[in-house]
Amino acid sequence: QMSPAELEQTSVDIEAGKYTFRATGTVVKFPGFMKLYTESSDIATEEEGLLPVLSEGDVLKKRGITPKQHFTQPPPRFTEATLVKELEAKGIGRPSTYATILSTIQDRKYTEKTEGKFHPTELGTVVSDMLVERFAKLMDYNFTANMEDVLDKVEEGGFKWVDTVMEFYNTFDKDVADAMENLGRVKPEDIPTDEKCEECGKPMVIKWGRHGRFIACTGYPDCKNTKPLEQNGANGSIQGAEVQETGEKCDKCGSAMVIKRGRFGKFIACSQYPKCKTTKSITIGVKCPEDGGEIVEKTTKKGKLFFSCNNYPKCKFASWYKPVNKECPSCGSKVMIEKKTKKEEVFACVNKDCTYKEDLVPEGSEQAEVSTT
Repeated sequence: QMSPAELEQTSVDIEAGKYTFRATGTVVKFPGFMKLYTESSDIATEEEGLLPVLSEGDVLKKRGITPKQHFTQPPPRFTEATLVKELEAKGIGRPSTYATILSTIQDRKYTEKTEGKFHPTELGTVVSDMLVERFAKLMDYNFTANMEDVLDKVEEGGFKWVDTVMEFYNTFDKDVADAMENLGRVKPEDIPTDEKCEECGKPMVIKWGRHGRFIACTGYPDCKNTKPLEQNGANGSIQGAEVQETGEKCDKCGSAMVIKRGRFGKFIACSQYPKCKTTKSITIGVKCPEDGGEIVEKTTKKGKLFFSCNNYPKCKFASWYKPVNKECPSCGSKVMIEKKTKKEEVFACVNKDCTYKEDLVPEGSEQAEVSTT
């Protein structure tokens, strides 16, 4: 085994009038293994970082000035793996609780995953800011890590659990009481935007509602124009969602029908709302297998997508998987579902008494395998 290389890093401060420049370089004092093996990146770094022998008081000749601008880059967003690594580094949680932490921040809509990376939602940002403001000690990274150590000592018999709980509870109880008293008095302020109302020309502002933030006209109540917020995935900025026209006309007033988003997902509404309140569900072009109605997209209160008949509650048909116009070779049903799970991705018959299924086949691939077991 070869000896390690010895590198010496040198920094030189160069005074030029009222300015001070700094040169930093690395000098190889003992090559060690580098005498036989050096990666190309190491060679480039060595050549760029070489400094001549310098002594204090030496006079240097200026050869030129090359201005360069550098910007501090934000740290990359967490993936599941890097977040677990950060939790371990800060001593937060234990291996048995990491999975729960990752699922909780997603199930409660505090974060959303985009290309495998966590992005904070509006709800997550607000909840985080409020908790940090009202429970600063509890939200401190060191608190959780220290509590883990305290609980270990309780288990080992070093601390009495009653004393430990009371020490925590006395402070926590006061913080909760203060939060309960003051949070109810907080009235969120409107946030100005650069957008103008399409209907009256007045400025639009970001307001708070029961289901989160939205953009509204400052001319309210004379003008009731509102629209949802959209978050720009590239930079995290928030802006008003663009109106999506459907090409349809309102049956009542003849105005354009547009796609809107409500608490239970997207729907089609008249662009003249609130003057005209015509609405209808977005269909997917598939007939209900039970009563012939239209299958529509809906979302649960927690935001999970599902499909149901537009004749609900008369028709109770519903599915977590997307129905498609595909005839089942086994029972003749005109509708099948695209069933995508961790175990399989198949077309399955929508008929509960039929067990037929076949693999989902991408375009251009060979025919799928079928199963009737």
